Amino acid sequence: MTASHRIVAAPCWAPLLAALHEESFVHPGDEAWSAKAFAGLLEAPACFAVVAETVDGPAGLALFRVAAGEAEVLTIGVRPADRSAGIGAGLLGAGLAECARRGAHEVLLEVAAGNAAAQSLYRRRGFVEVGRRRRYYRDGSDALVLSLGLTGGVSTPA
Repeated sequence: MTASHRIVAAPCWAPLLAALHEESFVHPGDEAWSAKAFAGLLEAPACFAVVAETVDGPAGLALFRVAAGEAEVLTIGVRPADRSAGIGAGLLGAGLAECARRGAHEVLLEVAAGNAAAQSLYRRRGFVEVGRRRRYYRDGSDALVLSLGLTGGVSTPA
């Protein structure tokens, strides 16, 4: 499935981002990020989002923050109906390119230790594990801290 990617940084996108996030992540008992939370993040000049759009409409989102030469992947998610079609890889690639354009030299993220699909996506892109946060998530699971170096817009292992 082909998707186009749009870089967005205005709070007016917050309702769409919140809806995509909820559809991509929320299980019974989980708390979705609200439109207000997304709007607050997008009001900061350091944050931006990438929205993947297919012929069927919005398919996924990624949210990044860039400051002082370092970037962070805050969240990335794809609607269940659009998974396994390269949408996540496209979102990550578009976001990393924008991070490099904004002056980031390194990108960090946290991923659940049990999320093999996400770990595979990040490792294929060159992210390496640099730490572990014990019992980081609400369910008590660990988070792996991954890092990727960026040089001239090209990802390099950290």
